[in-house]
Amino acid sequence: MSLRPVALDELVLTLVVDNETDNLSSIDGLPVLPEVVGLLGRIAPTRQHDGHDCIPVFDHICVACHGLSVLATGTIGDERHSILFDVGPYAEVWLDNAERLAVDLASIEVVFLSHWHWDHSGAMPEVIAAITVARSAMGLAPPIVDVHPDRPDQRGIRMPWGTVVMLPPEPTLESMAAAGGDVRQHRDAHLVGSGYFLGSGPIERVTDYGAGLDGHHSFVGDVGVPDPLILDERYIVADVAGRGITVLSACSHAGIVNACLDARRMVPGRPFDTVLGGYHLAGASMEQRIGATVDDLERLVSPQIVAPGHCTGWRAKAALANRFAPGRYAPALVGMTYHLR
Repeated sequence: MSLRPVALDELVLTLVVDNETDNLSSIDGLPVLPEVVGLLGRIAPTRQHDGHDCIPVFDHICVACHGLSVLATGTIGDERHSILFDVGPYAEVWLDNAERLAVDLASIEVVFLSHWHWDHSGAMPEVIAAITVARSAMGLAPPIVDVHPDRPDQRGIRMPWGTVVMLPPEPTLESMAAAGGDVRQHRDAHLVGSGYFLGSGPIERVTDYGAGLDGHHSFVGDVGVPDPLILDERYIVADVAGRGITVLSACSHAGIVNACLDARRMVPGRPFDTVLGGYHLAGASMEQRIGATVDDLERLVSPQIVAPGHCTGWRAKAALANRFAPGRYAPALVGMTYHLR
């Protein structure tokens, strides 16, 4: 069976959770719908001025927090399939933002977890439960919950002086199943959402300027071990006819360039369209990789659009904007929707 995702007529990406909100900055000619513009079509006007509607929106915009969640919907003709890429850390943030964005919970067929880090997985049980209820009300099967089998109990980052900054414990497989999810564990690459998307397997580390997260540790029970490579991280690929492949990379602990090169290996012969997600170039040790990463993104990947968000960091975003703007830089921001046709 081919692992190549089918070519889509359209791919819509909605940022349900991200670290940053920005409803004021302009974006250069890219297929992006700012959150405020989307709200104008969903909120009733409260008054008139000079014959025009006045619509309050700023009390409806999404809340930003440290995490990532992307709703991806692919369309071919009249058929569409939606998957949720990560859920962020807080159930209340995800559920509130989803309501503000008018997300159709019943349409979400798959919840795909990129890797076991609480800022991506923490809200899993509650979000799965909400999606299950919505799908059940429509007579639909429970959502598939797609996770990597190498689940640690908890993770953290050891500081140079020895203290380990811990993330909260990871949700259990049992809690996801109890929430109604059809939990499936995948180590290798496989098709997702009726073949509209490809979920990666292990990401090959190619670049010579390092990958992984310095000081990262994983804990199972009381035992903690160094785990800088975070080999359970996976990305999602979709292919839009006439545009090319889009890569959703949650944190890029393998390196965003490595993730893209791996995607090219999986879907050869296609140009890169959008590279969206966390590039993880924040922090003193990670910032040393910014120059090489920006150079290789331009030289080896050459995407039509770079869309950095979440853990990318302001220094890397500035470097990427300097290289790809105007016209090819559209930062990932909570509430933003990309329409790739």
